[in-house]
Amino acid sequence: MREMLSIGIDTSCYTTSVACTDGKSIVFSKGTMLSVAFGDRGLRQSEGLFQHVKQLSPLLCELLSTVDKNNVRCVCVSAAPTAKPDSYMPVFLAGLKQAETLAAALDVPLICADHQSGHIRAALYGNEALLELGRFFAVHISGGTTDLLLVEPHRDAPYRIETIGCSTDLHAGQFVDRVGVALGLAFPAGKHLETLAMQAEEKTVKLASAVKGTNCSFSGAESAAQRLLHTVPNAELAYGVYDCLARTLAKMFSEAKANYGDLPFLICGGVASSGLLRTLLKKRFRGRLYFGRPVLSSDNAVGIALLGADRSVSWKQ
Repeated sequence: MREMLSIGIDTSCYTTSVACTDGKSIVFSKGTMLSVAFGDRGLRQSEGLFQHVKQLSPLLCELLSTVDKNNVRCVCVSAAPTAKPDSYMPVFLAGLKQAETLAAALDVPLICADHQSGHIRAALYGNEALLELGRFFAVHISGGTTDLLLVEPHRDAPYRIETIGCSTDLHAGQFVDRVGVALGLAFPAGKHLETLAMQAEEKTVKLASAVKGTNCSFSGAESAAQRLLHTVPNAELAYGVYDCLARTLAKMFSEAKANYGDLPFLICGGVASSGLLRTLLKKRFRGRLYFGRPVLSSDNAVGIALLGADRSVSWKQ
């Protein structure tokens, strides 16, 4: 029996990614970070789109050289940031246009998904038991989102997703990056800031945690951190950022649990790759926490490829 492969493409901020899966295992996965000048805190969409266009073709050529193209059943691409009707970012056009061409050349269906659903599906890899529960919470924490979601698996779409909480200003990843860059770290600053935080000898820096219901705010904490730049050791401040993130998320989780029931939480997104944050969250919140593999938490196309494989299975049924 021929294996049936699904190709995934994701062109988000800040990684160009391609992947291939047979629905059960990862056949191929590779990504290339976009280049951000030292000291900058991001890229304009036009520059991100330009870099994706340059980086995507070599990645796809490498993928196609490692798989049997006759076994490809579909091409799945992240065409938007989220599943909301008005969700749009120009960087996703790079992946969408390449995916359209590739699907036509291979004579297979093109499936359009969204970046957030891809993150959820990547985190579900190894946590598929959650799909049997009917619904669960997903928490997408990255540079572009701090979303608390109620997720229901659905046959005709990846999931039904209801946003029940979010940040009203800065996102978790922006908080990390702004403090990290101010400390002289490269963007994106997550891994560097975490390494610095792990060196903290004292852990007394407490940045205010602002939560109202299931919504949060990080602008006040970021401003407080900026004021402490030259008054506390860098490692202590870095640890304070992760401590603030954990306390904030734990409060949001507790409110969601009180309002919607004792459902499990699936934590996904680039910020969720932090081992320190995972440890602090487990200490702060009494509830069922599920994490994706760290390597699949940052932006990648594995979740998108798996979404394509999921849809292919539904077609056969």
